[in-house]
Amino acid sequence: MLSLLEMDRETTIFRPVEVDGIGLHHGAPVRLRITPAPSGTGIVFIRTDLDNTRIPASWEYVERVSYATSLMHPRGIFISTTEHLLSVFYSMAIDNAFVELDNLELPILDGSGLPFVQLLQKAGRREYRRPRRYLKIVKPVTVEAARKRVAILPCDHFHLHCRNFYNHPMVGEQILDLNITPETYAKEIAPARTFGFEYELDQIRDMGLIRGASLQNAICFTRQGIANPEGLRFPDECCRHKALDLLGDLALIGRPLLGRVVAEKAGHAMHVALVNKIMSDSSLYEIVSLDSSTGRAQFAAARALVS
Repeated sequence: MLSLLEMDRETTIFRPVEVDGIGLHHGAPVRLRITPAPSGTGIVFIRTDLDNTRIPASWEYVERVSYATSLMHPRGIFISTTEHLLSVFYSMAIDNAFVELDNLELPILDGSGLPFVQLLQKAGRREYRRPRRYLKIVKPVTVEAARKRVAILPCDHFHLHCRNFYNHPMVGEQILDLNITPETYAKEIAPARTFGFEYELDQIRDMGLIRGASLQNAICFTRQGIANPEGLRFPDECCRHKALDLLGDLALIGRPLLGRVVAEKAGHAMHVALVNKIMSDSSLYEIVSLDSSTGRAQFAAARALVS
């Protein structure tokens, strides 16, 4: 399979695909349909139940970043829990797509990105003639607070280093260090499920969240073990899912990244703060495209700013 750096043209899916499910936090049923989009479109959500209102998957539309990343149209139309699907689009190198849904929250499915990976594999990939533009970090960028940190450093490829710690006998400190390609993502990150701790559930429910959560779509850690009878998919599944979430939040930049991302105990709010910091200072990055005439991973700088 091609690496992200060997894809020098924009892509979309080849055929429409759809799936039904429920939202993790609101618990409402939803049908999601993904269709091809023209080059230059990016990822655009469409609320088919509300006059086909379009909401681009962009940092400029972020509305809430507590237990999920949610977007809002200026008219007040909301889309919740976007990070899993955006993570899959980003890491599986799908640049353009329309995402139609008939409710306010994307389906959680099994709590991981794997069902979305399988959906995109079923849809196939179509390549356009338009060159794929990358956002290449040229200066280190860091956001940190309360012993948490997320940073992105200059690098000629896309590399991810995540470290997490949870005071639980089945979790503890976990570290993931990985070059992100569609192949490594599908195998090493996408199957990792969202998770929570039993002692926190009542508090989260009191906030009006996790109404659709169950052992079929989330890992539940008890005080000493795990409530899911099938166990974990990876010994470090928590860290891998945090990486999945991070990739989904970075996708809000709207372009594939070239840089080394280092995250230590970070969450949605810190991820989005990093994105905002990058996008508010054009001296931190260059927009580049592959020089396909050489057949190697060389880059030709493009002076245009992110549109």
